[in-house]
Amino acid sequence: MNAFFRRIGRYVLDAIQGLGAIFLFLLALLRHSGTSLTRARLTIRQVYFAGVLSIIIVAVSGLFVGMVLGLQGYTTLAKFKSADALGAVVALSLLRELGPVLAALLFASSAGSAMTSEIGLMKTTEQLEAMSVMAINPMARVVAPRFWAGVISMPLLAGICNVMGIFGAYLIGVEFLGLDSGIFWSQMQSNVSFSYDVVNGVIKSIVFGAAVTLIAVYQGFHAKPTAEGVLRATTKTVVTSALTILALDFILTAFMFTE
Repeated sequence: MNAFFRRIGRYVLDAIQGLGAIFLFLLALLRHSGTSLTRARLTIRQVYFAGVLSIIIVAVSGLFVGMVLGLQGYTTLAKFKSADALGAVVALSLLRELGPVLAALLFASSAGSAMTSEIGLMKTTEQLEAMSVMAINPMARVVAPRFWAGVISMPLLAGICNVMGIFGAYLIGVEFLGLDSGIFWSQMQSNVSFSYDVVNGVIKSIVFGAAVTLIAVYQGFHAKPTAEGVLRATTKTVVTSALTILALDFILTAFMFTE
């Protein structure tokens, strides 16, 4: 029994130590962000790699999720003779929850893991040390542009996911199942609030983007300079990011969407 509690205590202490380390890393990142932001070309280049190259997978996933929501939503609502509310139900589900969460999970598995492996490989091949020798700060040159690229890209990807999801629900509900097009859009327009639903969804996606990208660059920067170390860091990025997104989603939802 004592061994069990010692193990639990060690896990708790390791978790607190890890949170402290990543918080100090965030402070260092923010301290060197000014230099990287003045050289916007670095951040724009990372927005392309992290955001633009993730558009296809996010758009296609959003389309299929919207089609599933349209099919399941119509079938369920029709039992209660409320199929007219399909547009509003799908829009609220996507804007408040599914759009930001799905886009963040896909972003973590594609762009986040790529950031970790890229920075880890630069560490393995001693490129980061070479920068330091040349008086170039790796935090300003490598880490900060990727972090801000993630923060910028995530709301845009979540917006694309939402639009494609609503379009997928429209295809199934209106074009396939025969729901009236005017009712679909009017229900959505009358039940969705821009200042409440859309803005809170954007805030969620910004928080998710900051969390995922911070985890990715932290794991890459602290990866062991071996092939196995980079692989472990990449796996940690995906797993930790997924759990963090779900935990943050619960916390943010509790503050934003409960009255």
